[in-house]
Amino acid sequence: MALSGCSAGASHDEDTLVLWHYENADSAMGIAWDEAIKIFEEETGATVEFEEKSFEQIRSTASQVLNSDEAPDILEYNKGNATAGLLSSQGLLTNLDEPVKKYGWDEKLAPSLQTTAMYDEDGVMGSGSWYGVPNYGEYVEVYYNKDMFADAGLEVPTTREEFESVMQAFVDQGITPLSEAAAEYPLGQLWYQLALTKADRDWVDAYQLYTDDVDFGGPEISYATETIADWTDKGYISKDSTGLKAEDAGTAFIGGDYPIFFSGSWWYNRFNTEMDADWGTFLFPGAEMSPGSAGNMWSVPEKAQNKDLAYTFIDITMRPEIQALIGNNGGVPVAADEADIDPESKELIANFNTLTERDGIAYYPDWPTATFYDELNAGLQELLNGTKSPADVQEQLGEQYQAGVDDIVG
Repeated sequence: MALSGCSAGASHDEDTLVLWHYENADSAMGIAWDEAIKIFEEETGATVEFEEKSFEQIRSTASQVLNSDEAPDILEYNKGNATAGLLSSQGLLTNLDEPVKKYGWDEKLAPSLQTTAMYDEDGVMGSGSWYGVPNYGEYVEVYYNKDMFADAGLEVPTTREEFESVMQAFVDQGITPLSEAAAEYPLGQLWYQLALTKADRDWVDAYQLYTDDVDFGGPEISYATETIADWTDKGYISKDSTGLKAEDAGTAFIGGDYPIFFSGSWWYNRFNTEMDADWGTFLFPGAEMSPGSAGNMWSVPEKAQNKDLAYTFIDITMRPEIQALIGNNGGVPVAADEADIDPESKELIANFNTLTERDGIAYYPDWPTATFYDELNAGLQELLNGTKSPADVQEQLGEQYQAGVDDIVG
């Protein structure tokens, strides 16, 4: 039987897999991985010693613990240059190239999902060797209140022009259309999405992977910044959003205060359980790419004592039955059989599959540097307040972005 909440000093005998993760027991991943533990124990005869950790515990202590004899055999770890990339460059994570090929995990993951699993010798994602395996995904899409759309006589827009017409129609009826927050991520993701409508994969690689210089006065970012200012002037976005957080924007959408919310797939199950109004989703009109990525990953510490057991467990989490549990509990599986997915979950997964099939996963706006999340939020707050012009905000963000990138790549 799997143990929960075990203390430090976990067993490391050859028949015990020490596993850390930070998902809630009732989350899509928590439910799926609990079933994977049962299957693993039945099929291998080994025992899983599950140590319940918080996200912050793992984030703040990983480099120290993984460099000790207390390292687990497998853990959920954050993707990105500053997390998995850093630990891989320090030699703390196992190179997974051989098990990836052996089990065929690379064949189950779209190229854009592999990016955050692979790191070069400097810990920069996108090339090099595998240091993690994600078994779920996430992305940003448009949530809309079907009841409010119906009351206004509006249909789902399929182009950016139609999207703006829908928002204008709500404004004409005295309704602010977009539930937004600039103190945290939602507005930054909308800004990035607008840039993506003018971007291609080369631009994304330059922005995220430092393959080329990024012009913050170029057409991609200029369109994004100027459009946010324009939409605020037109009343599509409330200036009050400057002081709001993601939770504020999400609960306002749940409460029917706004008809549209642009945010991540992680909200899907919450809306499904808490929202009284009828609602739906669609990908951002007129865009081939959207913010998103593979989820956090299974990684195997270099000092893990039962690596083969860890690889077996990872493989079980990639099985169709485990992937279906993720998909049917509000998550986004990366390798599910569509026939196993409940009707109410198919729209969420279909939109994700559409993005991966057209190489449309473009990561997140704050990923390039460790400080850009706060810097982007601050710049967009000034944009909404009108204390800085779009050009001034772009110049400020460009300087901050470049300073952060220079710290990483020199």
